[in-house]
Amino acid sequence: MAETTGPVIELRDVRVVHKTRTGGLFRPGQVRAVDGVDFTISRGETVGIVGESGCGKTTLARVLVGLQRPTSGEVLFRGRPLRYDAASRRELGRAVSVVFQDPATALNPRMIVREQLLDPLVVHGIGTPEEREARVRELIGLVGLPTSALEVLPRQISGGQRQRVAIARALALAPDVIVADEPTSALDVSVRAQVLNLLTDLKESLGLGMIFISHDISTVRYVSDRMAVMNAGRIVETGPADEVFAHPSHPYTRTLLSAVPTLL
Repeated sequence: MAETTGPVIELRDVRVVHKTRTGGLFRPGQVRAVDGVDFTISRGETVGIVGESGCGKTTLARVLVGLQRPTSGEVLFRGRPLRYDAASRRELGRAVSVVFQDPATALNPRMIVREQLLDPLVVHGIGTPEEREARVRELIGLVGLPTSALEVLPRQISGGQRQRVAIARALALAPDVIVADEPTSALDVSVRAQVLNLLTDLKESLGLGMIFISHDISTVRYVSDRMAVMNAGRIVETGPADEVFAHPSHPYTRTLLSAVPTLL
């Protein structure tokens, strides 16, 4: 694991513009999915990104993990401009992992849990077979599941357990940062708090950076050190999570606070 003294990822005036089918022949329509965003994430901190559906959160996440090249602006990875060649993508893939919204689609339904956790280690050529097996057992313990869970298919365990497996898989390569994209929205209310607490505990014990993306501002406040509020592709307000929650300065933030229920 590479140690970093500054931000793991930094965005400078990043814009992502998508062409649409609206508009004329010579002037096609455009959507500014991300519009002039500055953003940093370092090890050991959790930054929450909150906003309604369509505000640009997911496109921003795709930029952060290298899946989306910005139309303009600069993406820095460990202080250097990110290149989009195979070697750079591989290095970024080891440093930044993703926990997706729905673990049922994030996991291969035909692979038992052991194979799901071994896969990234094999792809990146990490360790001997014995070391990989030891790492898999360590990972399943980190997320609070028994070793017997290694022998089952995803459909044989609950949604909350599947998300724990997905989190274990995201941790397999000992990343610097985890991007958690709506990681509890597909789960029952009764298990959401358990998964949120697990993510928070892992972040603190492993010294991870975490980007937590959600439409629920109360959930973002619960897990985040800093909060960034997105609207129409822009970050309209940012600051310490408790301060933004208690003293919102932007009308859109106040709208989110008035509209979102407080249930986790």
